[in-house]
Amino acid sequence: MIRALTGYSTRHPWKVITLWVVLGVALSALAPVLIARVTQHQTGDFLPRGYDSAAALRIAQERFGADPDAVTVTVLVARADGKALSTADQERVEAEAAKLGRRRVVMPREDDMPRFLVPDRSQTPRIAPAMTAPDRSFELLSVQLTGNPSDRGVQGVYRTFRDDARTQFSEAGMRTGFTGALADTVDTTDAHKTAATVGGALVMGFIVLLNVLVFRSVVAALLPLLAVALIGGVAAGAVAGAALLTGRKLDAGTPALIQVVLLGIGIDYLLFLLFRFREQLRARPEQSAREAAGQVSGRVGAAITSAALTIVAAFASLGLATFGQFRSLGPAIAVAVLVMLLGSLTLMPALLAAAGRKMFWPSRALRHEPREGRAARLGELVTRRPWTALTASVVLLAALAAGTAGIRMDYGRGGSGGPTPAAATAAEISRTLPAGVSDPTSVFVTTTDGGELTTGRLGGLTQALTQVKGVGQVARTVLTEDRRAARIDLYLTADPQSRQARDLASGPVRATVAQHVPAGTAAHVGGTSAIFADIATAVDHDLKIVFPVAAALIALILLVLLRSLLAPMVLMVSVGLGFAATLGATTLLFQHALGKPGVDFTLPLVLFLFVVALGTDYNILITDRIREEMRRPGPARAAVARAVRHTTPAIATAGLVLAGSFATLATTPGNEQVSFALTLGILLSAFVLSLLLVPALAALLGRALWWPVRPRPAAGDHPRHRPAAPAQEAERVTTY
Repeated sequence: MIRALTGYSTRHPWKVITLWVVLGVALSALAPVLIARVTQHQTGDFLPRGYDSAAALRIAQERFGADPDAVTVTVLVARADGKALSTADQERVEAEAAKLGRRRVVMPREDDMPRFLVPDRSQTPRIAPAMTAPDRSFELLSVQLTGNPSDRGVQGVYRTFRDDARTQFSEAGMRTGFTGALADTVDTTDAHKTAATVGGALVMGFIVLLNVLVFRSVVAALLPLLAVALIGGVAAGAVAGAALLTGRKLDAGTPALIQVVLLGIGIDYLLFLLFRFREQLRARPEQSAREAAGQVSGRVGAAITSAALTIVAAFASLGLATFGQFRSLGPAIAVAVLVMLLGSLTLMPALLAAAGRKMFWPSRALRHEPREGRAARLGELVTRRPWTALTASVVLLAALAAGTAGIRMDYGRGGSGGPTPAAATAAEISRTLPAGVSDPTSVFVTTTDGGELTTGRLGGLTQALTQVKGVGQVARTVLTEDRRAARIDLYLTADPQSRQARDLASGPVRATVAQHVPAGTAAHVGGTSAIFADIATAVDHDLKIVFPVAAALIALILLVLLRSLLAPMVLMVSVGLGFAATLGATTLLFQHALGKPGVDFTLPLVLFLFVVALGTDYNILITDRIREEMRRPGPARAAVARAVRHTTPAIATAGLVLAGSFATLATTPGNEQVSFALTLGILLSAFVLSLLLVPALAALLGRALWWPVRPRPAAGDHPRHRPAAPAQEAERVTTY
């Protein structure tokens, strides 16, 4: 199957290239619209129905008309001179708010995006007075907009509303402040806009420069980016289309993560092909470039397929997760990687066949004998002193892994933590009102005996909740028209996203509700704090299931690829060490050194899947080449040295490219931890595991690495038996 795809692509390159260009342009244009339709921002929607906060969310929507797509912005209005608000001031505030509530906010035009690609998010906000500070220093307004906070159109609508409100209240002698998830997202995005632009440009420049230095070619430097961008556009459309067909919702951050993953692995796979293509052209100068492309693509295609399938298998295991954010992430990345694999087996071989030797223009490296370089010296060092390389690698990884001691999970939204205007407004509110006033924890009570609810019937529960330590204020009970459901809002004294608030909602609040809920009723606790508490439970459950299943699937793929029992064990142990070391280093930096509440709750799972699956790519490449070299006569250590020599340039370049791709995530607010961890994990996988640890173990174990079926030397593989190839080709190396 693999050779059939690569063979057809190299025989008919222009047909394949044309097909991919048409698909890439069409699906790239549709992807933004489709993705906007399948993303959601409410974390609670990802929880299974059996969780308490998920039940509360359903009651809020079904009985109290809560809009599942609504996002609330809290507006602080105060006198510009700092004096307390008078009755007339409050009337003026409410009058100005009423004017704003009747005005449709038009979404501004995005100059960098065609209008038809950006859904129109223009809308009329719903504005209502929320609360007045006890000292009358300010009044709070609740503003409801519709849409995803990560949607560029919704962010544009908010910016327009914010500027209009600021101007209107300023003319009335008032100052304003804005806070909430949307306000914080926009403030953080605006603060990081320049960094994101510059960071993305620097990474693209780094990738191009690295390829220029490696291949001495303009074409080889730019072609990987163009090819991956084309395949990435098709993948984005495929992911969105699959989500629409299956009814799945994607987390708002998934599309950006997919783009980074595809950029990294796509360039990796093309680099694997380019390095082997150049090696083949040097070894067989008389061979036609199209024939060489077919042979190389078929040979490397098997390793690329196995590498891609490890990623697909790892993320497919997320289908067993109970937390919907994980369950939607897995299939999305699996679909994207499958599209990238298809492109690697069709478009990329077609490009090699179409470009031929011009792929490396204007370099003349194909005409000269390469000199022995660092890669050869590394291979000799590792095989001459394997115990030293093994010990140094294990000590380094173990030292970093020790950082996992005392690790804590952070279930906050992962904001930048910087001094944004939204954070400053929230701090001002919390100085006179409970911190949770703009994001209450809500208790929903419904009847189960057919009777009606009254404030008197719920009085005991309300009174008990006021006695809970950490509950700053209990709002007036809200009843539905049929008096079959009630909502009691609690304003906690702790930040709703903090661990203290989560422990409070899942512990004392729920315990008090369970103890004092009236007979004939059922009660559920909802809100941000309760949702994150339930997410913590769901994630803990999922980690215990997904980790072993993903590891087993990857081990099975390695077993089929390597046809050995011992080699897959060696690779799995090595990537396990890499995972522990990366998680430990991230914990040391963010939790212990920078004083963060903990590491992001998604990090262990995402890190495990990415580092184990993507890191296995490099291990597959080196072990596949070690097995190929061990088929030749001679000592096993010499075979390992040749394998390291030939694969080091590809692995080192690919590792730097993939690490650079993940580094761009640092410019996206809230992704700093994930960016650092994935970047470090890939660097450790490429430079420590694949180029030191695995070769050292292979040198020590020799051909026993392939037990129970050891590769036997094949005389036809020896360079002396290769037709029309220089005898010294087996000893050729590439200088980098």
